[in-house]
Amino acid sequence: MSFEKNLLQMKKLIKKKPATKQSVAPFVTPQKPSYSKAWEDEGLSIVENKFGVVFEKKIVYAPEHVHGDFKLKEIFEAFTLWNSFKGEHPISTDGKKIVFFDTETTGLKGTGTYIFLIGQLTWNEDHFEMTQHVLADPSHEAALLYECGLWKPGQTVITYNGKSFDWPQLQTRWTLNREHLPILADPIHIDLLHGSRRVWRNELDQFKLVHLEVEKLGFKRVGDIPGHLAPIIYMDAVKSGVPTTLLKVLHHNEWDILSLLTLFIHSTKLILQEQYNNSSVSSTNIGKWFSDLKDFDKGQSVFEQIIKEYSKTEAAQAFYFLGFEYKRRKQMILAYEAFEQSLINLSDVFQIQAYEELAKIAEHVKKDYLAAQVHVEKAVLLIRNTKHLKPLQKERKNWAFDKRLKRLVNKQTISRASARFDRK
Repeated sequence: MSFEKNLLQMKKLIKKKPATKQSVAPFVTPQKPSYSKAWEDEGLSIVENKFGVVFEKKIVYAPEHVHGDFKLKEIFEAFTLWNSFKGEHPISTDGKKIVFFDTETTGLKGTGTYIFLIGQLTWNEDHFEMTQHVLADPSHEAALLYECGLWKPGQTVITYNGKSFDWPQLQTRWTLNREHLPILADPIHIDLLHGSRRVWRNELDQFKLVHLEVEKLGFKRVGDIPGHLAPIIYMDAVKSGVPTTLLKVLHHNEWDILSLLTLFIHSTKLILQEQYNNSSVSSTNIGKWFSDLKDFDKGQSVFEQIIKEYSKTEAAQAFYFLGFEYKRRKQMILAYEAFEQSLINLSDVFQIQAYEELAKIAEHVKKDYLAAQVHVEKAVLLIRNTKHLKPLQKERKNWAFDKRLKRLVNKQTISRASARFDRK
């Protein structure tokens, strides 16, 4: 019997059993914690739903409320700016159903890490409203997740490092409770950490929110609880039933979320401002961001404003990126001039790239082979002395410049020979 026939015979012996749908065990509502009254006495409200209880704290802010250098109502100016913006941008929003969102957790990762505090700031008719939901104890986790309302569609969530931390943590906890909870929504998510790194790269040494508050938002915390102590404080509050210190964690979370709102205001005004005169570094970063988003007109406009507003030394990086914008538009002489101007104050790695671009234009556009050779030789010298390139990178660049140099020497030899022939 052939192999194929054997397989057919065996298939007949296999009886497929119909798939049975596994039944979901009914949810058993956990008992209210014994310390509920003590936590209520400290100002937390009890909210009950079909999954258990959640402790809740609400704070109302008038539009005129000031946090650092900003009034909360300035957020509407930011929304207006984005609504009038014609392009696309990672932090743009229409301003509808905005939720400023932050969590506190019992750890950094793993299925044993619980979210014990979810804070959200929204606009409610004529005031801003902060809602903080606190996990009563781990058995009431489904109640906390349900009550936060993030399963409702159509929201835009604004966080700080939320794409890497807060939202993945929420997804993990939601997955572990998926049998009973509605499906978690997939909202538009704006993570201001990424935007802050783009705007203040090379200007700030660190990007912790508390550092940004001091450096850029005009806010300095007094009496704050360090974030790494929050899990210990929560565990102690559940164990002892005394939430006094836990309320300081809620205050820490409140500051985080208010700073999220003011950071959004400040970032928007910097990105969409009429005059880019805040700082040459941040303004150049913003222009580069527009160029990376393929909004070349806006990027070029920003760079051209910078070279008018600042000294040539301060505007060196803007000249460098402007060179690429001119080159993209085939304005090679302007590109050449911009790359030359940029050399006054660039790091060695950027200088190497600038000399390469100068050599290309000198060789292929200006047909000035001697000038191109000079640019190549200067780049080779920088490659030899720089400490910012790895050995393999140096090797590759040296090979490319050596190839270009040989070609330029050869072209000059041919050019001289041709000139002698013409004279004869």
